[in-house]
Amino acid sequence: MSDLRRPPGGSRFLYEPFDYGPAQVREAHEKLLQMQFEGIDGRLTRIELLMERLEKRLWLTVYGVVATILAQAVSSLVTVAPNGGM
Repeated sequence: MSDLRRPPGGSRFLYEPFDYGPAQVREAHEKLLQMQFEGIDGRLTRIELLMERLEKRLWLTVYGVVATILAQAVSSLVTVAPNGGM
């Protein structure tokens, strides 16, 4: 016979089981899902910000390459016609 008697001064939850009804289980599950979705939403927001920064860097690189090519083209035109083409 196992007799579950409470020792004096201890926690009653160590010896007595407590039950959750379906409403409490559902509420806990909904709270957990809400926390998970908030975490996912936060991560997606950070990913979107990182993608925007990366896109800005990419366009800056593209404009830099185009500017370099145009500068070289203008430079070669100036060397061909040293008097400004007159």
